Amino acid sequence: MLTKTSELREREVVNVIDGKRLGLASDLEIDMETGRITAIVIPKPPKFLWLFGKTEDYVVPWERIRRIGVDVILVEVPDYVAENNKVITLSSGV
Repeated sequence: MLTKTSELREREVVNVIDGKRLGLASDLEIDMETGRITAIVIPKPPKFLWLFGKTEDYVVPWERIRRIGVDVILVEVPDYVAENNKVITLSSGV
């Protein structure tokens, strides 16, 4: 199945471990040397004072994606780790 990156942005990302909706995919990380997609990026929901600061992102490693469907992207992420208080990276280890 072929898809466009613009179509990925319309798909909800769901963690298959707990059924939690992580949000809509907003971006891709690409390894410029190999041309391969390394992760998908999902904006984290804003906190109370979202006007005064940047929101953080979830970064899901490509190997954690279990299925890309017509309406949803299923990922398997057991936990997440904060990095530099800016980006939330969903761990790739189990």
